[in-house]
Amino acid sequence: MRQRLPAIVSLLVVGGALAGLPFTLSGYHVGLAAQVGIFFVAVLGLNILTGYTGQISIGHGAFMAIGGYTTAVMSQDHHTNLVLTMLMAFAICFVVGLLVGLPALRLSGVYLALATFALAVSVPQLPLKWSKFLGGRDGVQTSKTVSHLWLYGAAWTASAILFVLAWLILRGRVGRAFRAVRDSEIAAVASGIELPVYKTLAFGISAAYAGVAGSLFVLATNGFAEPSEFGVVLSLQILVGAAVAGLGSLWGVLAGAAFVGLLPAVSSSVPVIGSDHGRDVVFGSAVVLVMLLLPDGFAGLFARVRRFARA
Repeated sequence: MRQRLPAIVSLLVVGGALAGLPFTLSGYHVGLAAQVGIFFVAVLGLNILTGYTGQISIGHGAFMAIGGYTTAVMSQDHHTNLVLTMLMAFAICFVVGLLVGLPALRLSGVYLALATFALAVSVPQLPLKWSKFLGGRDGVQTSKTVSHLWLYGAAWTASAILFVLAWLILRGRVGRAFRAVRDSEIAAVASGIELPVYKTLAFGISAAYAGVAGSLFVLATNGFAEPSEFGVVLSLQILVGAAVAGLGSLWGVLAGAAFVGLLPAVSSSVPVIGSDHGRDVVFGSAVVLVMLLLPDGFAGLFARVRRFARA
């Protein structure tokens, strides 16, 4: 218990700071902070899959699209409560993740990455195919929009609940099985671990988290779910966030989410001479710089600081 005390105190301090933060910021900055909370959920989900089972995914924007359209369609057509649509997005994306995880069992490494990349490319095109139900290129809007403060509260409440859920999953038997699969699939099978069960389960859990993030993401874009919001770039942003956070650890997720949630807004104000895409240049440069300085992400930095403090 004494070993966990610093971690518990740190979580309480961060939680208290997040609870009081919106009352000290302008409406615009509360919206940015809510955006960080949304990416927190998405990065956390991808970290469970890639960091703890070693399965690379570049397709989590597709799961976010499914979650986002679930919220928009259920809100507009059936006037479903927005919080309830998040739970529906969680359940639907969990099932979809399991279905995607089954064929992914035969793939690994770059081949799995390419398969999930294909998912990220194809899913945002489905609303164009079924435009009668999903609005086509114009998208679908929820029956009501929410304030920045409501979105902030919803995003960080969901983040807290899902963080605790992830911690409970990863510290138990399932988490040990995930890490065994990541370290050596042969050794995991020899230890009696059902490889297909746990690899597919990781896909389902990770997709469910992305579904909740997608549901919140739609509310952050004035309640609009449209194909252009869920392009490949979104999947790459989530992957960058997970890498910056530090794969295989929960302690750097906030830093990774803040990186991808805030850096685009910050980089857009940085002048880059001779470039029409200064924001992209600054963002890419920052990613390269962080990866060079922190190859293990912020989680690795925190681990080194803890070791130094103990010494």
